[in-house]
Amino acid sequence: MTGLDQHLTLPCGVRLKNRFAKAAMTEGLADPSNRATDRHATLYRRWAEGGAGLLLTGNVMVDRRYLERPGNVVIDGDQSPDRMSALAASANAAHEGGAAVWMQLSHAGRQSPKIVAAEPVGPSAVQVKLPGGQFGAPRALSGGEAEDVVARFANAASVAKEAGFDGVQVHAAHGYLISEFLNPLVNLRTDEWGGSLENRARLLTRTVEAVRAKVGSGFPVSVKLNSSDFQRGGFGFEDCLKVVAMLDDRGVDLIEISGGNYEQPRMMGIEGLEPVFEEAVRASTRAREAYFIQYAEEVARIARAPLMVTGGFRTRAAMDEALSSGAAAVIGVARPLCVEPDLPKRLLAGKIDALPAFEKSLRIGPGVLGPNSPVAMVKAINGFASMAFYYQNIYRLADGKEALASMPLLPAFLRHQSQEAATARGLANRQPVGG
Repeated sequence: MTGLDQHLTLPCGVRLKNRFAKAAMTEGLADPSNRATDRHATLYRRWAEGGAGLLLTGNVMVDRRYLERPGNVVIDGDQSPDRMSALAASANAAHEGGAAVWMQLSHAGRQSPKIVAAEPVGPSAVQVKLPGGQFGAPRALSGGEAEDVVARFANAASVAKEAGFDGVQVHAAHGYLISEFLNPLVNLRTDEWGGSLENRARLLTRTVEAVRAKVGSGFPVSVKLNSSDFQRGGFGFEDCLKVVAMLDDRGVDLIEISGGNYEQPRMMGIEGLEPVFEEAVRASTRAREAYFIQYAEEVARIARAPLMVTGGFRTRAAMDEALSSGAAAVIGVARPLCVEPDLPKRLLAGKIDALPAFEKSLRIGPGVLGPNSPVAMVKAINGFASMAFYYQNIYRLADGKEALASMPLLPAFLRHQSQEAATARGLANRQPVGG
């Protein structure tokens, strides 16, 4: 019987000390030049000391023009010695705490907010449909620009390896650029980058090939992939299965199964503004603890690469069941570790048998926002407010403080919005990323 405390040897030969992973969460801790800081090192040391065998960083962006948020770390072009030193400090901090650390590489695409990209980019000029006007109308990338994106991911992977990170994850989920190319609702192209699934997956497959060529055969290369976008006519589970086969053919070492995007944020257990669409989301699935476990069970039947499943795991029993059934080889947990970073160690030691469910109380009532607040706006504010709770705790951990198990949500949301705006203003005077 496979357990959380057992090691895992990946296809490339690298061994993880246990099956518990701190899944990727955006940190927002970079300096005005989008460099890693001492706060990253403090944060990753604390998470590593918490007992997870694997830590995945949050979005490290491959293009400074299209960030996921203002405080992202960026690897864009050649890296100066001080930038490399700052990256290496984060990797070293994780190693000191006893964990392997992989860098998640990403391009935000059309989900780059207005405060950092007035005109984002995507496969086609299809704007994010969310209230509040946070995202500008994107322009479609040219074919040459798509090729440039591939080269940027490969370059960032080589920098990650040089800086001492133990692996990389290509972010192809959650509605960011590679995920957008996969999604037929967003990718309306008729050239080699659109149309058939093979063409829509070209940005992903070419990226994985280029990354592997840069880092070599003994360095872990992972992909985060949506099981579904949960939107009618979007990237669905049948597409997911076919893309998994493409990734197997390219020798990836771990596939993380997730789902959703900003318009349908199922990766956070939040309902979107429209009804969830996916035939495979049956009542039996919704009743289960982990959001994407049924999809993983079906992916595991055809995938040669081991799977990581993230989203909703809260009990040791559910984690053990997923590992023993073969549905998952690695269990990913994210938000609870923002509040109690030592949860993996306590779970592995048998001191607890379940993780706290902080999100159950993370809701702002409609009355707080006004009696006539539109339902869509209430949903959106609640989603962003719950995220703000975790962001504020990430900042506390990065500053060497203890996290808070609760806080007033509306002030946390407003404080976070103010902090993001201030960080965005600081970007105007940043130095060149390669300098």
